[in-house]
Amino acid sequence: MPVQIKLLTNQALQDALEDLARLRIEVFRAWPYLYDGSMDYETRYLARYAATSGAVIVGAYDGDRLVGAATGEPLAKEVIQFREPFEERGFDLKQIFYLAESVLDPAYRGQGLGHQFYDAREAHARALGFTRATFCAVQRPDDHPARPAAYVPLTDFWRKRGYTPLEGAVVYFPWKDVGETEETEKPMQVWIKDL
Repeated sequence: MPVQIKLLTNQALQDALEDLARLRIEVFRAWPYLYDGSMDYETRYLARYAATSGAVIVGAYDGDRLVGAATGEPLAKEVIQFREPFEERGFDLKQIFYLAESVLDPAYRGQGLGHQFYDAREAHARALGFTRATFCAVQRPDDHPARPAAYVPLTDFWRKRGYTPLEGAVVYFPWKDVGETEETEKPMQVWIKDL
């Protein structure tokens, strides 16, 4: 059976949060995130999607199993770190939809699901009247000791989809890296596209 893409809102979104939390912990443990997550933190973090009007989860299902997901919500509802670069530049936050995480079980990569995640979130944003989409991408140094030799950044993928870096816009967001005892702030490049 092929993987099915489902747009999750309202109760379906709420029902998927625990599976999404587990998937985020698993996928984000790898490069470039190196995230040492917990179900407690994930449950609190993801609850905001269930409480935010306009939020969406795009789920990729193999049968009943969530194997990938991409999230989004109106930028005006996001945390200050992600809103600030736009506020500083005078953007109208009510026109911008924030594309949060995209996570996919490595066994399902290379099948076009990443494009489907972007297509579905962008269509959802346009249907709600948003004129721009944005996301933040983790920046790690090229010489980081955990960087896999075969790692290929996603910048070409994003550019082909019409996204460009927002000049000078880097945000810092904290999380605990694998092997660390405390959270540290990580730089993230802001990317944007007109819908």
